[in-house]
Amino acid sequence: MKKYIINLFVDASKKLDYLNDREIQLSVPANPLHGDLSTNIAMILTKELKKNPRQIAEEIISNLNYDKNKISKIEIAGPGFINFTFTNSFLADIIKDINLQKEKFGKSQKYINNRANVEFISANPTGPLTIGHGRNAVIGDTIANLLESIGYHVDREYYFNNAGRQMRVLGESLKLRYLELLGEKIDFPDDHYQGEYIKDIAKKLIDEFGDGCKEKENNFFKETAEKEIFIDIKNTLSRLGIEMAIFYNENDLYESGKIEEVKQKLAEKNLTYEKDGALWFKLSELGREDDKVIVKSTGEPTYRLPDIAYHTTKFDRNYNLIVDLFGSDHNATYPDVIAGVKALGYDESKIKVVIHQFVTITQGGEAVKMSTRKANFITIDELIDEVGADVVRYFFLMRNVNSHLNFDLELAKKQSDENPVFYLQYAHARICSILRMTEEQGLQPNYSILNKLEKEEELNLVKKLHHFEDEILYAAENCEPNKIANYLEDLAALFHKFYTECRIIGSEKDLAEARIALVTSVRTVLQNGLNIIGISAPEKM
Repeated sequence: MKKYIINLFVDASKKLDYLNDREIQLSVPANPLHGDLSTNIAMILTKELKKNPRQIAEEIISNLNYDKNKISKIEIAGPGFINFTFTNSFLADIIKDINLQKEKFGKSQKYINNRANVEFISANPTGPLTIGHGRNAVIGDTIANLLESIGYHVDREYYFNNAGRQMRVLGESLKLRYLELLGEKIDFPDDHYQGEYIKDIAKKLIDEFGDGCKEKENNFFKETAEKEIFIDIKNTLSRLGIEMAIFYNENDLYESGKIEEVKQKLAEKNLTYEKDGALWFKLSELGREDDKVIVKSTGEPTYRLPDIAYHTTKFDRNYNLIVDLFGSDHNATYPDVIAGVKALGYDESKIKVVIHQFVTITQGGEAVKMSTRKANFITIDELIDEVGADVVRYFFLMRNVNSHLNFDLELAKKQSDENPVFYLQYAHARICSILRMTEEQGLQPNYSILNKLEKEEELNLVKKLHHFEDEILYAAENCEPNKIANYLEDLAALFHKFYTECRIIGSEKDLAEARIALVTSVRTVLQNGLNIIGISAPEKM
């Protein structure tokens, strides 16, 4: 629908100069009586043209050379909205299109030959992935899926640091647990890693080496813990259907000289100075409120310096789009890094930062802790064990990233329409059941008699199918994966209403076969959408 109208405006711009290179915004009217699509272009133009918007709207309409077999009417509403109503036959053509494209339907090639880097999770290997990491992981992976759906080649990247104090403490924690399990009396420090997972790794060492590691240096224990924890992290991601293309180690920035190179470039631009033994970055000259330390008096960089250096490597790797996914604790700090990247001459407009809010697991309206086995946090593996990977993914996606997420365990476990995952998957399974039964009765989808689809419940489904490609494009360009989850819920609701009001088996043959073509198309779109958000589409439930 949108493509057809936009093409009408492109054609009209040959006569109306003020429409040249003008982006036409189209939306679905809140009231169905106002048509299928609407634009406010006449109101946008009124100041520029110094004309009444209704007068502009009339002029535009008179220059739209539309096919009456496709558009039944164009009306002016309110102060100057132009409303379009499509014919039923034109709407139904989408069903033929879906049947032709199948799994490709909804996708586009708008960004073909473009490369995107989506960096997400980026947790240091000091323990299992927690629910906070989980929301980050699922949002990041789905954004990558969306970008792939509009033509990008996408690299999923995990950035980590296996050096520094945290990792030293991790190595010490493992060594102390190892010695403790060998019978030595250990006074385990409170600031060391307390989780049972440390004991599990220590037990593996004993099973393999016995007491042969007692004299090993801390680095041995650090590397052992890192290796085991990364195995655990990768296994968890695999359970969520996520595979990272790149694991980038912060240490590489030091070994390659990238950190020193960035320091030198900032100094050459007179953007650093020394004070109190530390190296400061003149962020106040770059539009930020205060200058910040980038190298402490101890000689150790703060996070800003390696993060700036890391981002320059992404530009050096020739990505057209760089997506960073952070928790809300980064809200006040990431602009410093972007300011640094811009100061070095890189195009910061290529960077898209997505900030997500945190997750609370609730049961009976109360925040819960599912177990104490892994220390004071809930792991993704525990959550998957409790409700399944599909539910975990969907619940992490179904709210806008800017919203705090209450993950309701009771709702997540329900096998009823109250659970949005069940509701969606049941719609797909119900369609599969219908198609099995109709096939047994010798009924097939018939795409040549779609004019039989006239009921409101049928046409509402058809209109919803029309918007799928636009929904994907919007969700991808704005990094809002919840839009696809919300779209699929709406589509499932329209299907369930159709199922209640429109019989297939028992209807006259032509109508039944037209409706079979419709529900086949709905199944395809449900499958394609569920695939983007990484959730299975069961044929039976």
